[in-house]
Parts: sequence; structure tokens; C-alpha cells
Amino acid sequence: MVSVERVARFLGAARVNTAAMGASVLAIAATLGLWGGGEALAASALSDKPQPLMKEEDLPKRSSPLIEIGPHFLGRGNLPKGWVLPTGAVWQPAFWVFGSSRTAYDFVESRNGGEDLSEVTSRLDLFGNLQLSGTERVLVGISPLRTGGDFTNYQIEPGDGDGFNRHFNLELTTAFFEGELGEIFPGLDPEDKGAYDISFAIGRQPIFFQEGALVNDTIDALAVNRDTIVIPNLVVDWRMTGLVGVNDIHRADRRRHSGDIMLGWFNELNFRERTVNFDTIVIATQDSPGAYLGVSTVESLGVWNLALRLNGSLALKDETPAVRDGVLGLVEISRTLPHSDHIVYLNGFAVGGNFSPAALDPSAGSALGRAGILFASAELGRYGAALSGETSDTLGGSLGIQMFFNNGRTQLIFEGGGRYEANEDVGSAVAVGAQLRQAFGRRVEFRSDAFYTVQEGRGGDGVGVRAEIAVNF
Repeated sequence: MVSVERVARFLGAARVNTAAMGASVLAIAATLGLWGGGEALAASALSDKPQPLMKEEDLPKRSSPLIEIGPHFLGRGNLPKGWVLPTGAVWQPAFWVFGSSRTAYDFVESRNGGEDLSEVTSRLDLFGNLQLSGTERVLVGISPLRTGGDFTNYQIEPGDGDGFNRHFNLELTTAFFEGELGEIFPGLDPEDKGAYDISFAIGRQPIFFQEGALVNDTIDALAVNRDTIVIPNLVVDWRMTGLVGVNDIHRADRRRHSGDIMLGWFNELNFRERTVNFDTIVIATQDSPGAYLGVSTVESLGVWNLALRLNGSLALKDETPAVRDGVLGLVEISRTLPHSDHIVYLNGFAVGGNFSPAALDPSAGSALGRAGILFASAELGRYGAALSGETSDTLGGSLGIQMFFNNGRTQLIFEGGGRYEANEDVGSAVAVGAQLRQAFGRRVEFRSDAFYTVQEGRGGDGVGVRAEIAVNF
């Protein structure tokens, strides 16, 4: 049972850690001179001179998917007549096959005198999309070169794993149907004035809320969504979603819990000045039930973008590796530099207790992925993040700049960050990192990452380098 003392400690940690984190991040921003004023706003103002519309021949060419049957994806011309269903809906079926292929070389230097990590690893994601109308479709997908968080690879080092490691898998990673009630049954509201903006999705589908800190997994689920709820003079648009997940749930221990049931209620409220999200999840299971809460606000303050996120987890029985008690707070501040497209950002986080997300895919990294590239996973191979994504009694952050060149086809990020551990046995760490992304043609992208990290109590500094080629088709 959940004691009153545990609930009080849970809520108290939220107040203390988020207040301290918010004050620290704002103080750092002021010290570094990142907090601008009216002059910066005026320098970044949009031009009041009209710009001519682009001619059709000047528009970028369409990139077609691998296979197209029926109307083309983003094609031009007249649509076919289609089929009229008994419900009155008109479907114009089209089938598209698309996906991506990623291959990377990873190198991570050992910090404890052991063998380095050196490998070539690959990932392939294929999708088949049966588009029935603008709101109805069936999507299926496979990832044949991975099993959970393990990817097909050729391992060079360590020596005990030399050679080709197969992780072939034809299990469906995605398989769902989605649609909208008012479009399937147009006769219910022929003038589109009623409350029939109800959409739904059923099947194996990606579930992603609170930017992946609360839940980031692919789950067998039924989701029902009600959109365009308006509260005059208060809420411009309110979208709420109810969800029941019954299978394929990966808890905080990264194991698949097939017998668990996820119940979720997710809300996005758009006000005139900000967007607020309020999300709740309960996971019902005999062994490790848990309750989860996520609240966030995203808004613009002059030339600045500000996001505040607070997520909590509470074990409804004893704590287990699948669910623990804790609170995670995240602060994100960013702005575009005057007269450029470059972005500077400052992110901070604080964890009280042992926060655990409701569900997290084995290949998705950690709940701290939003804190910066030093905390984010490449979601390919065993390269890992430069700084740990563990969410137990810690605080940290990152400061970086994201630069764009060559009409946005070249992107370069430089970042520095660190994390302080309340547990002295773990050891605090600092790191610097960089990421380069370069587009070639219309489908190929080159990506390179590098980091250098220092952690207390380790045998030496850590170095990691990776290079990747991605092809989208």
C-alpha cells in the first residue's frame, strides 16, 4: 500500500527540486548574458516588405516513396473518384512503402583498462501505409535487423565478441488502424457543426508523451481522441486522449511486461500565450503497479522559448526495478541569435528520489534525452550517451549552440554539460560533445558524433566517436 508519508515525500521532492533547478538555470542564463531584451527583439523582427509567391517550377521536386500504388504521395493532379462506403464516406485507397536504412561505425575508448568498443552496426525500418482517405489509414512496420535494443552488427572489439552478430527479427513493430468518427460517418454531422471530432487508433502503435520522459514505447493499445474543445476566452483548443494499453509494455527495467495494463489520460490545452500538457498514467499489474504524472508548459517570452516539465512516478506497492518513487524536473531555454538561424540553448534537470518512466523502448535511450545531445541515445548500436541517463537523486544540464549552414542542409552542434550525483559511490561527470549532420541529395544524410567525458572515480577520461550514413526511401 502507498503510505501518506511516501506521498508527502513524493510531492515535497517536486517542489524543492524544481524550484532549485529553475532558479539555477535562470541564474546561469543571466550570468552568461543569454537573457536578451527589447533590442534583440527588434533586431529579429520580420520584414514588412511583401515577398512574391514561388512559381510551380521553383518548388522542390517530390521525393517518392519506395513503392506507390494508387494516388501518389504528395502528388499533383486530380484525385480518383474513389469508393463510396455504405456509411457515406469516400475512400481513395493508395499504398505506399517507405522506410530508412542506417549504418554506423562506433568507437568508445575503455576508461578502466579493459578493451575498447569498436563495431559496425545497422538498422532497417520498413513501413507499409494503406492510405484510405485523408484521416483513415492502416500502417504496418518491421525492423528486421534488431531484436529489442540489440542491433545486427560486426563487432571488432572487445575480442570475445568478434565477428558478425545476427539480430534478425520479422515481428511487427507497428500495426494499427486510425480514423475519425465524423469522417467515417459523415451523415452524423453533414454541416460539420457537431462534436464529432473524435479520432481513434487501435493496434501496435508508438506512444510518446512529455517528450519521451513519461512514456516512449510501442504498445498494443486503443486510443480515443477528442479534439477542438474550446472554452471561450480561456482555452483556444483542448485535445484529450484516453488510452488502454494491453501488451508489449517495456517498463523501467527495459523488460517486456506482456501481462500489464496501461490506462492513460492525456491532455493538451492551447492558450493564447502557452501550451500546457497534463498527463496521467496508471499501470495495473499484480507485481509492480504504478502511477505516473506529467505536467508541462511551453511558451515564448519575447525572443526566448521556455519549456518547463515535471514528471513523477509512484510505486503503488513496493518499489521494484519496474517502478520506483521519484520526481524529474526539466527546464529548457532557447533563442534564435539575431540575424541568423543559429540557436543557443540552456537545459537543466533535477531528480528527487528514483524517477522511472511508465514505459521506455529498449532502444530509446533514457528519460533525459531532452537534456541535450550528451544525454541522448543514437538509437543504434552500443555507442550510448556521453553522460548517464540514470534518474536517481541527481541534477545537471547542458549549454550548447545549434548552427545551420548551406540553406539548412548542414547542421553543427557544440555542447558542454555535466551531472552531479548525490550518491558519492556513483561519481559526478562533465563532458563536451559535438554533432555534425550533412544532407546529400534528397535521401542521404551523413551524421557524426564525438564526446569527451570525465567522471569521478573512473580509471581515466572517456572518448567516443561515431559516423553514420542514413538513407531514407
